[in-house]
Amino acid sequence: MRYSKSLAIFATALLLGTAAGAEPITIAGVKVEDSAMVAGVKLQLNGAGIRYKGPFKVYVCDLYTTKKVSSLDELVAAPGPKRLTMTLLREIEAGPLGKLLTRGVEDNVPRSELSKLVPGLMRMGEIFNEKSNKVLLPGETIVMDWVPGTGLTITVKGKQQGEPFKDPEFFKGMMSIWLGPVPADFKLKDALLGSK
Repeated sequence: MRYSKSLAIFATALLLGTAAGAEPITIAGVKVEDSAMVAGVKLQLNGAGIRYKGPFKVYVCDLYTTKKVSSLDELVAAPGPKRLTMTLLREIEAGPLGKLLTRGVEDNVPRSELSKLVPGLMRMGEIFNEKSNKVLLPGETIVMDWVPGTGLTITVKGKQQGEPFKDPEFFKGMMSIWLGPVPADFKLKDALLGSK
């Protein structure tokens, strides 16, 4: 009797620990934390996975939100800040990556809405063509933080890149690269939305 009671207490503690997400997970050698602080708000890991290009692992991507989301629309509608992080697994040139990100937006945003995003996309292209960002090495990160009232901040290699992008539609367009109808990687989309 005492043994089964101890077992029940242990199982409950294990479940509570799992629910709280106490332990970070490791994906392809990258430690993914169970939470992140953005603008003073603690966000929970919504999901994480690997972006593949053919057989190659390109980066680990993780998404943090104030509440669990299972679609792009839910992400946009969720209150408070959000964060998407990309941690490189291989050396890549930033210019071509910037072009791929732009293409990802074009593939997922209706033509009628795309013209409004062009100035932001041009600015994003400039970020990835800056001298200091020319080459991204394994372990380096790109962090995209959305803070209501401030906008979307892009940080490359730990350095914020210019002023925030204030338009919520630009944030949605950027997130559609991974979570839209034609995502960069369908398995990664499922992993970020926790449906894997």
